[in-house]
Amino acid sequence: MSIHFLGEGYLMDMFDSPSKRKMSEFSSFCDMQRMSNSLHKKEISDMAHANTIFHQVLSLIPRTEFEALAKKYSTGRAFRSFSRWNQFACLLFIHLAGRQSMRDGIRSLGANIRQMYHLGLRSVARSTFADANSKRPAEFFQAIFGKLYQRCSSVAPGHKFRFKAKLYSFDSSVIKLCLSAFPWASYRAKRGGLKIHTVLDHDGYLPAFVRVTNARLHDSKMVKMLRLPKGSIAVFDKAYINYSWFRTLSASGLFFVTRLKTNAVYKVLKRNPVRKSTGVTSDHVIVVFSQDKELHLRRVGYRDPETGKFYEFLTNHLNLSAKTIADIYKERWQIETFFRLIKQNLRLKSFVGTSENAVLSQIYVAMIAYLMLAWLKFKSSVAFSLQEMFQLLQVNLFDRREMEDIFKPPDAFHDNINNDYRLLSYVA
Repeated sequence: MSIHFLGEGYLMDMFDSPSKRKMSEFSSFCDMQRMSNSLHKKEISDMAHANTIFHQVLSLIPRTEFEALAKKYSTGRAFRSFSRWNQFACLLFIHLAGRQSMRDGIRSLGANIRQMYHLGLRSVARSTFADANSKRPAEFFQAIFGKLYQRCSSVAPGHKFRFKAKLYSFDSSVIKLCLSAFPWASYRAKRGGLKIHTVLDHDGYLPAFVRVTNARLHDSKMVKMLRLPKGSIAVFDKAYINYSWFRTLSASGLFFVTRLKTNAVYKVLKRNPVRKSTGVTSDHVIVVFSQDKELHLRRVGYRDPETGKFYEFLTNHLNLSAKTIADIYKERWQIETFFRLIKQNLRLKSFVGTSENAVLSQIYVAMIAYLMLAWLKFKSSVAFSLQEMFQLLQVNLFDRREMEDIFKPPDAFHDNINNDYRLLSYVA
């Protein structure tokens, strides 16, 4: 018997005629447990009614907000037995459980039909699921993603730098597709592909902006539609270099850090003093010419002490130290880490549908899953990395216990179990 199934009152009722002395000792022991904070009354009373881990994950999305957006993005055609919520839950399960195909995902859910019933979900035929993914607009999941990002950003920790300005990194990642199965995603002669354009907010490393396009679209064309808070710093690689766009950023009160192209033509206007012990080799104010117009920028030379590799950075920020400029660009690696994490832990290499809408829906639900775990990490101060959290969820989705328990370090979890057994042995 687990102690979490018993409240204090019920524990007392287990004895027909407990002596006052024993009752007093038992009460003192309970007080001691409360003081040590190792066993909470709420945990004891609530555990009997604990929902599955998957149910607790789903509860992170406010249903009223979800249904309001579902109504807004309604196509007019009703799926009587398969709601938007049902569709979302199925897609989320496929991501979190690591299912490889639609057949695999639907079969796995069917094997847990009792848990699905308690989640308010219904079993679904593959044809119904495929039809919903193909015809219900993916923009709905994009809107859910946007709402969830706003919630997550309000509790996210700040970036690691001393300056208070927001820091964002831009990049994209290509998802290869079989051209015969996805003819609408033509990329090269015999290859299909999509490109996930992402802006990563370095406060908590959250995807703040996600757009999915054909892989042929150049990165520099996508960033022109972005709107960042005034004073923000954007970091990106050489694929985004466009002097005309740089002029627009400067006029809008935005800053950037990128790499200088090897064939760049510029003129040095000023040489700033540097501390070579930090790896900075030069710090110049330069002028480049774009469309017969001058653009004053800053060039920073830097040699990485660890690798010995030499870099030339380009920025319009004249006040930060040269070493900070180098460190900002080094932080751009976080967006590469983000892409690697979602590709390794979410279903972004195999898709449950072949239509463009079905693929987009699956990608946006993947981003929602990432934000849901980030929210848990921020609110519960989880020590595990997001990758470890994904792995733990995958094997515990239909367990009936508090979600926080699976994210506790092993020692803390076993301490709680030992406290439960001590209390049971004392009252037995």
